[in-house]
Amino acid sequence: MKGLLRQHRYALAVTLRRLAAQPFSSLANLLVIALALSLPLLGAALLVSVEPVARQVSVTPELTVFLKVDAPPALAEQIATRIRKEHADQADRVRVISKDHALTELRTNPAWEQALKVLPGNPLPDAVVVTLTPAEDLATRADKLAQTWRKWTGVDLVQLDSAWVQRLEALLRFARIGLLLLAISVALVVLATVFNTVRMQALSQREEIAVARLVGATESFVRRPFLYLGAMTCSLAALIAIAVARAALIPLNNALSSLARSYDAEFALHLPPTSVLVLSVLAVAALGALSARWSVSRNTRF
Repeated sequence: MKGLLRQHRYALAVTLRRLAAQPFSSLANLLVIALALSLPLLGAALLVSVEPVARQVSVTPELTVFLKVDAPPALAEQIATRIRKEHADQADRVRVISKDHALTELRTNPAWEQALKVLPGNPLPDAVVVTLTPAEDLATRADKLAQTWRKWTGVDLVQLDSAWVQRLEALLRFARIGLLLLAISVALVVLATVFNTVRMQALSQREEIAVARLVGATESFVRRPFLYLGAMTCSLAALIAIAVARAALIPLNNALSSLARSYDAEFALHLPPTSVLVLSVLAVAALGALSARWSVSRNTRF
């Protein structure tokens, strides 16, 4: 056990010496990987911040069933009763708004008061407002219910108040797919950068590796410093990327807060939780180690 720890300590010391021997090259690699990693971090910050707001505003979408203007007064109550019976598991609240009540409410608005005085009668229809029960697929269910209710006798129009929620959910799905593709692209950049870095290190240490093999060094002993090189480079770059992303969010949030205040709202972008960031650093370090192993296996066969 002590021998194994001694070998790992030696490999770590060798890795640190190699990084210090080429400071500009090491710093350039760190910055390239860090800037590449900061892009999906900022995209994740946007998604993490927007999704709770989207879920909050789409908790209780409403469907408004407008009846025909010449429909009998009792039809609205009949439709409300039918909705309560046939869709009791999906309708959280059903209320009827009569045309007379709607006209009275509209007359309280000064913008419509004068216009309504010249009308010979009440042009408004009776309406039934249905509040749906909360669920994950509210937008889809609301659209299906609207299509069903439009076919009922006496119904003129079903207004889907959650139509904009569907567009928002579609936009979020598009953003998730785009972020996934961006993460894959960044992973390829990390692989290529670490592969090339380890390749150059292996070629520059060609004679040293050959001598080590002559005196009985195992393949694990030869590869171990390069694995540390890949893992350390990627983990340090990930930490730098987190710092860059945090710094970039400061001016973004300052500009965003001014926009949000103009709408009497509070909104700010923030990075994913610390546990997710720690797992991300470990994943990037593992990716760097795998790339280094692949590179050293291909470029130390001499």
